[in-house]
Amino acid sequence: MNTIQLLPRARHLIPTVSQWLLSEWPDWYGEDGPGDLSADVTAFAASEHTLPIGFVAFDGGIPVGFGALKAESIPSHRHLTPWAAAGFVLPARRGQGIGALLLRAIVDHARKLGYEHVYCGTSTSLSLLHRAGWHGVEGIVHAGQPMIIFCSGP
Repeated sequence: MNTIQLLPRARHLIPTVSQWLLSEWPDWYGEDGPGDLSADVTAFAASEHTLPIGFVAFDGGIPVGFGALKAESIPSHRHLTPWAAAGFVLPARRGQGIGALLLRAIVDHARKLGYEHVYCGTSTSLSLLHRAGWHGVEGIVHAGQPMIIFCSGP
């Protein structure tokens, strides 16, 4: 059975989440990348009520995925908030509904915090967001890559 737990309640998984994010985005989090892996993951685990917040997906108690709810994601779109970001599912577990479960948990938690919509910028998860009922609001180029910004809900 797949479940979601907030990373602040599963801080022992910080090393696992760090490894996942580094493996998925080595150009960002790697040695020469602009990202600060330790600072980001520490922030994802700091609070259940203040952004950013991390979410871990489990299957039978085994961690299989991660996602985050962040205040900002794309610098040119700081006027939109909050964002579903850093979505990761173990490669062997992709296509099994775990990403959709993470998205639902992120949107549900955002609503509990008072946000009506959640945004997500992606060039790779288009079908997941469409299946989850999100709609594209703008096509952009970010970091040299074409991307679509999606919004949850109607």
